[in-house]
Amino acid sequence: MKIEVVKSKIHRVRVTGADLNYIGSITIDEDLMDAANIIQGEKVQVVNNNNGERLETYAIPGPRGSGEVTLNGAAARKVAVGDILILITYAWMEVEEARSFNPALVFPDEATNLLR
Repeated sequence: MKIEVVKSKIHRVRVTGADLNYIGSITIDEDLMDAANIIQGEKVQVVNNNNGERLETYAIPGPRGSGEVTLNGAAARKVAVGDILILITYAWMEVEEARSFNPALVFPDEATNLLR
């Protein structure tokens, strides 16, 4: 039997942009993506601490070292620049593998979104 477990989490990043006219997705500083083991196109759950919104979209890399976290397309209506987000990815795995699996947990600087 397989279960879905947390694969990675970027905890408390600040929204730097909201682009309603972009095709869709969330743009994330590529350094943050690497630290959290998130790949381009991977499904990401976005949890907005400011308004309680939760949505799913997919990740696209932003410039390294930029701290960029931009919601694109319709998701831009669910955030405001400056909102605090938690970004979560999940993976399916066998129960025994899940028991010993350690997710990638990233806690960037909340003011800059950069790795500490």
